[in-house]
Amino acid sequence: MEALKTLFLAIFVVLASALYSANAKIQEHEFVIQATPVKRLCNTHSTITVNGQFPGPTLEVNNGDTLVVKVTNKARYNVTIHWHGIRQMRTGWADGPEFVTQCPIRPGESYTYRFTIQGQEGTLWWHAHSSWLRATVYGALIIHPREGEAYPFTKPKRETPILLGEWWDANPIDVVRQATQTGAAPNISDAYTINGQPGDLYKCSSQGTTIVPIDSGETNLLRVINAALNQPLFFTVANHKLTVVGADASYLKPFTTNVIMLGPGQTTDVLIQGDQPPTRYYMAARAYQSAQNAPFDNTTTTAILEYKSAPCPAKGSSIKPVMPSLPAYNDTNTVTAFSKSFRSPRKVEVPAEIDDNLFFTIGLGLNNCPKNFNANQCQGPNGTRFTASMNNVSFVLPNNVSILQAHHLGVQGVFTTDFPTQPPVKFDYTGNVSRSLWQPVQGTKVTKLKFGSRVQIVLQDTSIVTPENHPIHLHGYDFYIVAEGFGNFDPNKDTSKFNLVDPPMRNTVAVPVNGWAVIRFVADNPGAWIMHCHLDVHIGWGLATVLLVDNGVGLLQSIEPPPEDLPLC
Repeated sequence: MEALKTLFLAIFVVLASALYSANAKIQEHEFVIQATPVKRLCNTHSTITVNGQFPGPTLEVNNGDTLVVKVTNKARYNVTIHWHGIRQMRTGWADGPEFVTQCPIRPGESYTYRFTIQGQEGTLWWHAHSSWLRATVYGALIIHPREGEAYPFTKPKRETPILLGEWWDANPIDVVRQATQTGAAPNISDAYTINGQPGDLYKCSSQGTTIVPIDSGETNLLRVINAALNQPLFFTVANHKLTVVGADASYLKPFTTNVIMLGPGQTTDVLIQGDQPPTRYYMAARAYQSAQNAPFDNTTTTAILEYKSAPCPAKGSSIKPVMPSLPAYNDTNTVTAFSKSFRSPRKVEVPAEIDDNLFFTIGLGLNNCPKNFNANQCQGPNGTRFTASMNNVSFVLPNNVSILQAHHLGVQGVFTTDFPTQPPVKFDYTGNVSRSLWQPVQGTKVTKLKFGSRVQIVLQDTSIVTPENHPIHLHGYDFYIVAEGFGNFDPNKDTSKFNLVDPPMRNTVAVPVNGWAVIRFVADNPGAWIMHCHLDVHIGWGLATVLLVDNGVGLLQSIEPPPEDLPLC
């Protein structure tokens, strides 16, 4: 009888998935990673691109489609591609972070990423996940509803991806390598970009400024992506309101604002109406800087929202676009008000009972100068080297096999499963922290989770070196942000503030400066999933860990076998 039940269930699953995928398509693409001459800020650099395009190609799919992307590496660096925010149900081998789910694609080699988009709609993106290559190797990944299904908001007349980027007038790989050698913070960027262009406020840039068309009476959708390497950004459009309808490929209860803030890795979908006098308006982005006394790029990137019915300027002149005002660089109040506006469109199923209650401190640190280093290698504050950690563990990637391969094959000695589930030492996290706590331990430590476990993670910023807003991204999952606050998280009084009715669902949470955020999810996707700060300078310093989710029961709760072309170390 049990065998019969199992057979019926298997037939039902096959039939359901056949119906479900009747309209689904398999989309095949080729990505060639190659050096391409790119001229910005008066100088030409040999820039690493995909298919010679900067930013890279926009991929447009429907919910339910399967993507097959063959990546060939013709550059001189190792590379991987991460599909940021894609759930990768049972296809962890396609997730992309170097030495976590795969070894890198070596120069001259190739690897094909295969995965299906399941139940996700909205704006995601893809980017390199190896060293600092994502400074220029990135593009939009747009997921439309299934064929025949509609958006839960007014259908926009047109849709425009707005990729916010960060540009160095140098080779980004040289920038991070120099910082690794010296132990100091890396050089700040020279410009921000919108769709690869810095805009009118920079030298040698006006010719290429991005133009975004609109017409009077239209409602258009801007799909805003923060692809900057190290900087949270404010974004606004002069004289126009923005109606937020989605973020990280999850719909939201719509709300209207003048300005949005995105941490690196985050996406926000906004509707904009052509309800202003028909002329030209700047859209602009500049830094939200929450770290104290840290140098940052304080320039402003612009694009132009241009009404098609705008009057033509006299010959030889141009109409100067209207400039918006942006919040002060350190305007945390605006960021807080914005993030508090996020709600799911309706009541959602948030795990109420918790099996794994985790508490992770996140923040910076300073390593004392090792005995065998000279002063040139310890140019951090007071002759130290910068570092970062979660729960006082500074994460070290393996270098000869990926964590997922080691787990799958039972290879010993690659990682340990003793990542602390609580801070090893309790202290006043956001207060004046004793210098004895500034130097973390190094390790490749992971947290093991049972399949189906209901997980809560408290992410607590620390004031070690400096407090900062950290965009924390979890691969392989979306999660509910049930609460955020300032100071030290106190379960006795802060639990009452949890929104367990309609919290927003995201894949990247901007943990408030000198504060905390609480996320919940069900561990229903087996694999090795890195959780890291999306400020790339902090990943390199070790602000990361890995959640290792076991297989459940049977095929549908187990990770697929590794693909045959998985890169070798």
